[in-house]
Amino acid sequence: MTARSLLRIALALLCAAFWIPAASAQQLTIALGSEPTTLDPQVREDGSERAVNDNVYETLLARTPDGNLAPGLAAAMPALVDPTTWEVKLRPGIRFHDGSPLDAAAVAYSIERVIDPKLKSEQASFFSTIAGASKVDDLTVRIRTNGPDPIMAARLYWLKIVSPAHAAGKQIGTAPLGTGPYRFVGWNRGRDITLEANKDYWGEKPRVQKVVYRFVSEPGTRLAGLMAGEFDLITNLLPEFVERVPKAAHVRGLENPIVILNADGGITKDVRVRKALNLAVDKKALAEGLFEGRAIVAPGQLLGPAHFGFNEKLAAYGYDPKQARKLLEEAGVVGKKIQMVGTSGRWLKDREVIEAVAAYWQDVGLKVDVKIYEFGEYLNRLFDRNTRADAIFVVNSNEMMDADRSLSAYYKAGGVGASNTDAELAGLIDSARTEVDTGRRRAMYHQAVQRAWDNAYFVWLLNIEDVYGTSKRLQWTPRMDGKILVKEMSLK
Repeated sequence: MTARSLLRIALALLCAAFWIPAASAQQLTIALGSEPTTLDPQVREDGSERAVNDNVYETLLARTPDGNLAPGLAAAMPALVDPTTWEVKLRPGIRFHDGSPLDAAAVAYSIERVIDPKLKSEQASFFSTIAGASKVDDLTVRIRTNGPDPIMAARLYWLKIVSPAHAAGKQIGTAPLGTGPYRFVGWNRGRDITLEANKDYWGEKPRVQKVVYRFVSEPGTRLAGLMAGEFDLITNLLPEFVERVPKAAHVRGLENPIVILNADGGITKDVRVRKALNLAVDKKALAEGLFEGRAIVAPGQLLGPAHFGFNEKLAAYGYDPKQARKLLEEAGVVGKKIQMVGTSGRWLKDREVIEAVAAYWQDVGLKVDVKIYEFGEYLNRLFDRNTRADAIFVVNSNEMMDADRSLSAYYKAGGVGASNTDAELAGLIDSARTEVDTGRRRAMYHQAVQRAWDNAYFVWLLNIEDVYGTSKRLQWTPRMDGKILVKEMSLK
């Protein structure tokens, strides 16, 4: 945290007791850690985009606050017609914000668009079991898969439905148009995005009439803004200030900080080096020191106990710097340079975690070249295999609650965030995606995460809580899936 940010915090704490915010009873202001790279809901894997668009667009299925799947735009849960065909019935009378109907043609278009290789979607691996979709009648769509797909319902919870005409008009990235409870008003680049309540919304009418998203990468500045009455909600509240803010809200989150290691090139091509990088990091110290106990050590996989496929037999690599140094010496890389890529402000204490990991690696004999990029450029380097660094820091969350999302994106060779060409691992993940026998499917995932652990394809770090700071007037309970749905909020 910068000295300037600390000064702002100190001043805010001093005057907070005397400050009476002049905020509108109808307007909510949310401070995000980064600006969306786009407002197209199907192109990038960008949490700030989702924070905005989760309120503009909707999905066929939704989740209740406690995580259960339920019909959204769909009138009922999807029905299996045959092993590779699903049928979805839509609610009647729903319209996009421009008045055009939400119908089967729009749903089929949305599905075909996100799986089209020409779109180059960073979300494509989440839907790679889908072969296509077609309209049956105005309120019925059929989805074809390239094999049995046991988690189609979870995929339909993730896939946002777009207007065909609007998407074809090339404005979808700058002016979103959905069916949701909030309409897009404007985007002041570098500063804010404004939404307003959709008075024609088909569901329960939202209570907050206007929401403004501000982009504030420095956590200390977000905190100072909350204390000064400038913001109603800030993401990634620093744990050490939980007791100082007007109100704090937290929930055991789905976010898992990891470091992706390049298994195909550089010094990390050697499995001894990758194991050493795991053993060099004191993850318990990170959880207790950096996060004030609001994190736990990740159990050697990108899954938690609530995810299908979680392997309860796996455990974290222990902290053993002597063994780490020995492995680096055996590999002949002591004193060699390793590059680690990251970003700052997007996730809770992301820069601090990156710097701490780099320090642990330096302590066992490596020269660590840390590159911190602006979020858009960082995403380019995360998802472009041609610019793959030795190590890339990322915080992954899996709202599908199934191993498929994390493993197909980050474990499987060719996945958008994968840095290995392990054909056996890829085969396990592909086979599990279409296995309808629950026991066999679970066993495949157990085997897959065990293989990744054995080969140390990542440095698994922590599972962190979602921690928010809020104004006294905001009434809201955080969700287990991390979605910030304004329709679930109210202001005193």
